[in-house]
Amino acid sequence: MKKALIIVDVQNDFCEGGALAVPGAGEIIPYINLLMEENEYDQVVLTQDWHPAGHKSFASSNDRKVGESIILNGVPQFMWPDHCIQGTFGAEFHKDLNRDKVTHIIQKGKNPEIDSYSGFQDNNHFMKTGLDDFLKYHDIQLVEIVGLALDYCVKFTCLDAVANGYITCLHFNGTRAVNVKPDNGRDAIYEMIEKGVTVLG
Repeated sequence: MKKALIIVDVQNDFCEGGALAVPGAGEIIPYINLLMEENEYDQVVLTQDWHPAGHKSFASSNDRKVGESIILNGVPQFMWPDHCIQGTFGAEFHKDLNRDKVTHIIQKGKNPEIDSYSGFQDNNHFMKTGLDDFLKYHDIQLVEIVGLALDYCVKFTCLDAVANGYITCLHFNGTRAVNVKPDNGRDAIYEMIEKGVTVLG
């Protein structure tokens, strides 16, 4: 069975000192590097949040405060600080992430009108990123997922992986949650297990 490792959004803006830092983000990088060192993956895919300046998911683009919610193109949208803007340091992958074995990069969130948490598609399920096509082209049946953040981009990538027919495993030690609300990370784990994601310790 061919397997892929999907590393979600390990970018400077989501790590310590970034515009949208996830608590403990730096702790997962050695773990992810070790996974790549100790396992033989047929493909290693990075997803990269890659927003144009003025993206509609930014609070600053809507004259709103960070943490508010609006309806954006028919779906609820949390208002984030400006982050992962194309071509900026914040959008770059963290320097400590070993990219020697990376075979493919998927950029998401490029449409200024709609956000894209999942590595597979945007939030209104209108535009695909090409990740599913890439995995199917390479006969991948099992995906292991790590990265940032557990309660947003990792969760939706896992759920879409299951929906697209992949055996889907989440490495709990390879992810951290934003926890806008204290239980978001825990609730995300429960939701993923319920939908068929295997959570590995």
